[in-house]
Amino acid sequence: MDLHNQYPSLADLRHRARRRIPKFVWEYLDSGTGDEATKARNRAALDRIGMMPGILGGEYTPDLSTRFLGAQFPLPFGVAPIGMSGLMWPDAEGHLARAAARAGIPYSISTVATQSPEDVGPHLGEHAWFQLYPPRDPEIRRDMLERAKAAGFTTLILTVDVPVSSRRERQVRSGLTNPPRLTPRLLAQVALRPAWAAGMARRGMPHMRGLDKYGDAAINSRSPTAHMGYLLRTAPDWDYVKWLRDEWQGNFLIKGVMRADDAVRLEEMGADGIWVSNHAGRQFDAAPAAIEVLPDIRAATGLPIVFDSGIEGGLDILRALALGADFVMLGRAFHFALGALGPRGIDHLIDILARDITANMGQIGARSLSDLPEAIPLSPR
Repeated sequence: MDLHNQYPSLADLRHRARRRIPKFVWEYLDSGTGDEATKARNRAALDRIGMMPGILGGEYTPDLSTRFLGAQFPLPFGVAPIGMSGLMWPDAEGHLARAAARAGIPYSISTVATQSPEDVGPHLGEHAWFQLYPPRDPEIRRDMLERAKAAGFTTLILTVDVPVSSRRERQVRSGLTNPPRLTPRLLAQVALRPAWAAGMARRGMPHMRGLDKYGDAAINSRSPTAHMGYLLRTAPDWDYVKWLRDEWQGNFLIKGVMRADDAVRLEEMGADGIWVSNHAGRQFDAAPAAIEVLPDIRAATGLPIVFDSGIEGGLDILRALALGADFVMLGRAFHFALGALGPRGIDHLIDILARDITANMGQIGARSLSDLPEAIPLSPR
């Protein structure tokens, strides 16, 4: 079966994933916070970005490769971290790490993943990134960095846009708690999704294995969206960034930057890259669309820029690159692909995105990513 005939776009994978994973899992993956206005703004703002078509360029095969953080990549995108990734599909972290290694693109694991750095270490490729939710205890902090480095992670990502737990009301309504508890209501949903249920039965219900060694703690007094990670972490400040920069010998990215003046200060502090993101609308429902702030941040700093939030296809990737990003990461998209087709869905999504980028570069007359035309505003729909 040619998957491109049946599932030609991410929208097709998303639709199938919704029918294959339990509702409470879907709500965790797909939801934002509040009324999901920021999530909607991300999509609307991307749709307002255009590029002029090009004509009479002759025959050519566009070059999708790019250089980023001192490395050459065959494609300008990678796998963003998502907490509790293995809840979306059994062994999600392992499947994603292996697929990213095959494709030669970055794979990022979250501090609050369902597998530890040691679990995924044997499956990592050359470009392995570790996302840190900042532990309060400096000894735990140092131990996490040492474990990540020993497992093969070469780039550290500090997430700075989660100072407190978000409410994520849609997730709360679904009945999901952290750690997940299979109530009768949730068990009824599981029974309707046999492929997901069979995989979880083999592996056991997921939990944050990377945090096991730091002890269990009760979270009954916390928000239902809180978890073990919240008991360990703090809201970082500028001194925290300096401590990490001094401690980590490798590429260091700051994720969740939305202001140009913050990017300037981070560059002065020795960050190797800025990650422009509004957490895909999952944290703060009054935030501007991430793509709207990207040009100002690009103008303010010479650092490499990673972008995420709202990306749904190859054209969106080109939009972000045209506005100043050097690399683009997708989180939900890869988990939609897993939910839709299991492990083969990841390779299929990578192929979808590569084909979409290629087709759109042909339309705008770009032979390489450095040839992208200037972005132009489109009229609202």
